[in-house]
Amino acid sequence: MKFKVITLFPEFIKRLEGYSIIGRAVKNKKIKIEAINLRDFGIGSYKQVDDKPYGGGLGMLLRVDVVGPAIESARKKTVKRSRVILLSPEGKKFNQESAEKFSSLDELTIVCGHYEGFDERIKEYTDEVVSIGDYILSGGEIPAMSIIDSVSRLIPGVLGKDMSSKTESFSKLEGKRIVESPQYTRPEEFKGKTVPKILLSGDHKKIEAWQKLNQREVLLDR
Repeated sequence: MKFKVITLFPEFIKRLEGYSIIGRAVKNKKIKIEAINLRDFGIGSYKQVDDKPYGGGLGMLLRVDVVGPAIESARKKTVKRSRVILLSPEGKKFNQESAEKFSSLDELTIVCGHYEGFDERIKEYTDEVVSIGDYILSGGEIPAMSIIDSVSRLIPGVLGKDMSSKTESFSKLEGKRIVESPQYTRPEEFKGKTVPKILLSGDHKKIEAWQKLNQREVLLDR
């Protein structure tokens, strides 16, 4: 799968290629990450990408005649299963179901905002507006990295054991989204706090039953 990220800070996105699981996935050619520099589509000798909003107001808006051509450039090569998403606080909340949907694509293009926001007409160049939560960040690069990480984990071969993506938190088991049961490691006792005896029993059936009992169902729209 290929991720394209339209951003004013391409060097920030490219750092993902040296990061843990994502770095290995790139090295093993399970995923590709392309950072598209929005400044390359800027206007004039100063490569202007933003301007003051009509009607007044604080901050600067990214221009449609800059972001639009950048998106068109990203779409140039015909890919059967592709999608372009715009990151914005007003968008549909990204969750595990979103990650699963995006993981079936051949290509996902992510448009990062900066400054005060976007010219409204930019939305017409995209397929979907996405938010990672009800809070404000300085730009879309951190949300883009979060989406790439969560989607990549679901691509076959990215994790060492593909089953781990099916049993971790927010996986769907028996029709329900769950959070994993509590987990423990050495030491068996620390400052009076001990590991549940069932986990030390070696009885795999009882351990599995305990884990299932202690899983919690979660609502993705909470």
